[in-house]
Amino acid sequence: MVVHGSLSDAEIDRVFHALADTTRRDIVTRVLAGEQASISALAARYRMSFAAVQKHVAVLEGAGLVTKQAQGRERIIRGNPERIARARELLSQLEELWKARFSQIDNLFAAPPPQE
Repeated sequence: MVVHGSLSDAEIDRVFHALADTTRRDIVTRVLAGEQASISALAARYRMSFAAVQKHVAVLEGAGLVTKQAQGRERIIRGNPERIARARELLSQLEELWKARFSQIDNLFAAPPPQE
């Protein structure tokens, strides 16, 4: 059974690829927590170059997890909670699928043995 939410397979792949990296998860956490930040401000928080942080933000933006808005010379990064909610919906559907399978296994073990 293939579980589909409101995201395409390609979008799902991009979201989970983006979230597979610790730095990108931290960036998403910061901006979803209300910390609007420029790429420069984010880069100051990590032991990596500005260009490396910029690449992480580009991956997150490609996955729809963050948006960039021009504000003067800066690019302000904001989180996209709607995309996170869609990914959570997919994980919830997968969890329900597993729970149903475990329930079937539990029912097999609870059934009385066949009489001979």
